[in-house]
Amino acid sequence: MKWTCRLAIALLSCAAGAAHAAYKVDITAPDTLKKILKEHLDLVRYQDRADLSEEQLQFLLDTVSDQVVQLASTEGYFSPKTEVRLEKNGTQEKLVQLHVDAGPQTKISSADVEISGVAAEQDPERVNDIRKTWALPVGAPFRQEDWDKAKNQGLDKLQQHKYAAARIARSQASVDPDDQQADLSVQYDSGPRFTLGPLQISGAKRYPESIIRNVNPLNVGEEYDVNRLLSLQRQIQNTPYFSNAIVGIDNDPENADMAPVKVQVTEFATQRIRTGIGYATDTGAQVEGRYSHYNVFNKAYVFDSQLRLEQKRQYGLLNLAMPPDSKAFVNSVNASMERTRLEGVDLRSLRTGIKRARTGEFYDTAYTLTYYRDQLQQENGATLPPDTVVSQGRHQALVPGFSWARRNVDDPIFPRKGNLLTLETGFALKGVVTDQTFGRLYGRFKQYLPVAKRDLIILRTELGGVFTKGSASEVPASLLFRAGGNDSVRGYSYQSIGNEVNGTVYPTKYLVTGSAEYQRWFTEKWGAAVFYDVGAAADNWNNKTFYNGVGAGARWRSPVGSLNLDLAYGVQKKQIRPHISLGM
Repeated sequence: MKWTCRLAIALLSCAAGAAHAAYKVDITAPDTLKKILKEHLDLVRYQDRADLSEEQLQFLLDTVSDQVVQLASTEGYFSPKTEVRLEKNGTQEKLVQLHVDAGPQTKISSADVEISGVAAEQDPERVNDIRKTWALPVGAPFRQEDWDKAKNQGLDKLQQHKYAAARIARSQASVDPDDQQADLSVQYDSGPRFTLGPLQISGAKRYPESIIRNVNPLNVGEEYDVNRLLSLQRQIQNTPYFSNAIVGIDNDPENADMAPVKVQVTEFATQRIRTGIGYATDTGAQVEGRYSHYNVFNKAYVFDSQLRLEQKRQYGLLNLAMPPDSKAFVNSVNASMERTRLEGVDLRSLRTGIKRARTGEFYDTAYTLTYYRDQLQQENGATLPPDTVVSQGRHQALVPGFSWARRNVDDPIFPRKGNLLTLETGFALKGVVTDQTFGRLYGRFKQYLPVAKRDLIILRTELGGVFTKGSASEVPASLLFRAGGNDSVRGYSYQSIGNEVNGTVYPTKYLVTGSAEYQRWFTEKWGAAVFYDVGAAADNWNNKTFYNGVGAGARWRSPVGSLNLDLAYGVQKKQIRPHISLGM
């Protein structure tokens, strides 16, 4: 918006010793116009200036009508009427009464959207889609901001797939202020169809370019699609080597065929140390330390060590992983130790094994061979009752396993639509470094259902089972199940639902939980929720007990994920418990 320079000249030319013209402005105007007037009118912007003279104030009063016309036209009001009145209240301060009659708002009478170039000949469906989804239909109010946004939305739809060099060849908004009508016309030139060529990588110094090429999901010769380039970007940043990646192509129409994909990366330092403190209602206060080395043997092997100390759980991990191979799989060896003291049970678990895993944008796959060695006892050292599913002492198992996960959501951090699915399976054979033969299945599913503009329904369920011919007394306890806590059944403490004997809760063979939650979002960042959870963990389904929890809570979309603050009532135990969780 261009204003005359007379105001600036007048303000600068007046003597500093001129009489002050202190005043306040009261605006009467439609709400749609009042906000923009308060933000941009010079008369409002300068009302707090202590060095404003009477001559300068008069200049502001004389020019306010012209500014109102220019500002109102951006909102579709082309014939506003302005009345301005200066009142004195008996003191040095003056009151400016500004009344604006906006008049009728201009409406869209026609919208002509044309597309030329290759898309007009080869992509009629996309051409029709752009026309059907045009953001300023006939009858809609005309606003300059909406007009600019509508043109850019149409251009984005062309540029996102195939036509990277698409442009606006011509656009015009013909406004008739007398009839309050606007005729819109825009012509897009799609340009040529782009295909993707080989990668051109820059910025890789410490770590080999083969890491990027091995996780690259793009195929040479495929059609250009901005979402596919973003997929490569996310795959690169999912590796531990690069802190940032920029992926794009040159949109030169002369080089549309096999356009090179340019990848610019920023590397992490070879070594990193991270520390943190926190608190979770499930396991209490925590302190954590982590050391990583990303170039062991100068071959981009990743060594990772982690120690986490919580009030109810202590955990340590050592892991050595190779860089991704040509199929994007990462091979690793690992060892971990964990101790939990929950609901009267002291459980110590040692795990060591090998893993072959691939992390994709939508799917994760892992093949594992893990040796478990667990020791379970009551916290007070007493002998376990005979009717518990596990027996006291050490138990071991060598478990070949497979896990698969799918992410089908519209947003990886704050999803509103879609679902998440995780499946795990494993087995062990007695005599093969295993005390008892068994099979194990586990699954978890979460569904997101959008409601209205902001609200959300979340449905969640999990199922688990350990299957043996007889009892599961010699199955490592960490492979069995308990329920309760933030991501299970709220209203009950963490892993407090299971085989309860004299106040001590032991792991069980079977697990089922479910949850329904309604989230009401008042703003983009703040919301509230009500929920109902139910679940059971049992050794025998004939003796199962379903535990119910109901409650409400607050939601905040923080920069790192959704922060959930809940207060839940456990129906069976008649208790109220707080729950805090962060992220998906």
